Amino acid sequence: QVQLVESGGGLVQPGGSLRLSCLASTRTFSSYAMGWFRQAPGKEREFVAAISWSGSRAETADSVKGRFTVSRDNDKNMAYLQMNSLRPEDTAVYYCAAVARLRIERRPDEYDYWGQGTQVTVSS
Repeated sequence: QVQLVESGGGLVQPGGSLRLSCLASTRTFSSYAMGWFRQAPGKEREFVAAISWSGSRAETADSVKGRFTVSRDNDKNMAYLQMNSLRPEDTAVYYCAAVARLRIERRPDEYDYWGQGTQVTVSS
């Protein structure tokens, strides 16, 4: 069983930045690919970014490419989502997720473990 806890959300003005963190409670964190998803009110949960177990491969959704960066620190059991140039349409609850696979997954139903989510609101 893996527990994930996100932090770092909040209210930010358009054009601002936030860094989300995800702490995983497992001794085998490096066995998991990590993903970030978001869900806005009335919308389906959507893929944002993911990173492989080693951190050597990462993918981001087209909607955030060039603005968001995913990373991880296996020594600290942490995954991160750096969000720059934030827009009002980035407003959502952001979730981190884990799956015990070598490859990156983009579909939410491929992930086994989820955090509770952290709210990100982009507004002036």
